[in-house]
Amino acid sequence: MPELPEVETIRRDLQKVILGKKIIRVCVHNPMVIREPSPAVFKNNLKGLVIKKILRRGKLLILELSNGSSLTIHLKMTGQLVYPGGSKNSRVAFHLSGGEILDFNDQRLFGELRLVDDWRKIKFVQGLGPEPFDLTYDDFKDMLSKKKTKIKPLLLEQSFISGIGNLYAAEILFRAKINPWRSASNLTDKEKKALYKEIKEVLNSAITHGGSSIDDYVRLSGKKGNYVKFHRVYGRQDKPCFVCKSLIKRITQGGRGTYFCPKCQR
Repeated sequence: MPELPEVETIRRDLQKVILGKKIIRVCVHNPMVIREPSPAVFKNNLKGLVIKKILRRGKLLILELSNGSSLTIHLKMTGQLVYPGGSKNSRVAFHLSGGEILDFNDQRLFGELRLVDDWRKIKFVQGLGPEPFDLTYDDFKDMLSKKKTKIKPLLLEQSFISGIGNLYAAEILFRAKINPWRSASNLTDKEKKALYKEIKEVLNSAITHGGSSIDDYVRLSGKKGNYVKFHRVYGRQDKPCFVCKSLIKRITQGGRGTYFCPKCQR
């Protein structure tokens, strides 16, 4: 699933090319991805609206429109936004002023498109934890002290901190030299500072390099993100650690595959 760096990359790409454009018409090729309102109302109510602002909250994209409503897009597992589009395989095609098309593609149909009056009132948005870049160290330290959960599943918990998924949690913990089995409340102050620092640095670096294309994720242009070449543990089972040469291990934790170095991460 695209995580914060991938969604933020798409947001920035969108801002460069569709901000201020009018939605001329909407073609819904598969209504399963329209969660609200009905596909017919979705199409009709978007027609003629101008894209005024493009935001991100966690892994959610928000296009604020000229009448005060918002188009929200959750890519889920295999969702893609491609511009310029026009593919016959798109699930939804947004025809914009200037003659270009923004395609929403989704092979497995898990994505969610909504047209809402106030995106802040969407139930799962209200349950999201703080944005990583908005946290102070003191706030983060206090949040950790209240949790006895293992640190890796905790970083994936969107109600704790929003936007981090399996890939970046593994990379962050490696760089912070923290074993994924450690309890959050038992981390030392030094480890908490390292974790706080690496959350911001890893996410920022991934955004700089356009995210990680490991499955279906592509940038708005259709090109792949380049951060994969900076991965240190994710997807590197039984390969030597770049730091100590020990073999990277893969375990299952909370139903998710977790990669770590047993020597570097204590």
